[in-house]
Amino acid sequence: MAVRTTGRHAGDTKSRILDAAETLFVECGYEAMSLRQITSRAEVNLAAVNYHFGSKESLIHSMLSRRLDRLNQERLKLLDRFDEMLGARLTCEHVLGAMFIPALRLSRDPRVGGKAFLRLLGRAYTDPSAFIRDFLNAHYESVAIRFFDAFQRALPHLPREELGWRLHFAIGALSGVLAGTDTDSLISEFSQGKSMNDLQLIARLASLMVAALKAPLPDGSQLATFAAVLGDATEGGPEGQMECATPAVDIQQVSGGFEPSEPGASDGERHGGGNMEASSFQPALHGTA
Repeated sequence: MAVRTTGRHAGDTKSRILDAAETLFVECGYEAMSLRQITSRAEVNLAAVNYHFGSKESLIHSMLSRRLDRLNQERLKLLDRFDEMLGARLTCEHVLGAMFIPALRLSRDPRVGGKAFLRLLGRAYTDPSAFIRDFLNAHYESVAIRFFDAFQRALPHLPREELGWRLHFAIGALSGVLAGTDTDSLISEFSQGKSMNDLQLIARLASLMVAALKAPLPDGSQLATFAAVLGDATEGGPEGQMECATPAVDIQQVSGGFEPSEPGASDGERHGGGNMEASSFQPALHGTA
């Protein structure tokens, strides 16, 4: 006769499976991890995974949700608080704070992942699997849109497409660091052994992003300069350089269709390329510390 697992033991088994999957996801990524590795790490059999989750895909959904659901709830609560306090005076620093502060708080709570929490966030964004990207985009779309709109209110000088690119680059770079680096060792090395509290860490992380987000739009002369640099680096000598001799053409190539916006121009008139808005910002949001 089969022995019925008690609720307590069933809960322990489910938690062990989730913990094992999380560790392997951070170490290996989605495609490289297998159910056999997960069951071995959790010290359970395959039937236990099937019973609690049904499939590898469902298990990974549950693994990400148990961390990211709470993180994004806390982010939205803090952003709502800032909105109520500041209204039209909401700043870029406040929006970034609503993203950073909850993640730092959770990373210091061993009950929700502790120090490994930041690496999980970094891996979630940098993992190349379409399965992970699709899950994040679908599950947290409303959160990404909410933050993107807040950034746009705080940075009204940026067209939506330009803002999307800047958020994508800035947060993506940070996520890459989190995914592959021991954050504590990095901080210790750069601070020369001096302690660093949350406020100092947030200030350092945010300062570069704030500068990038607030930077003025590039004008024609700046774009022409980069076009000339690309021309100098082009193989083929003078012919390659001559291709970059006409700024009107090269600016379009360098900027992907961007032109400095004119007062009163609509979004459609400003941008010649595709839309790089909240949809491209979504995965970056989930990989942010």
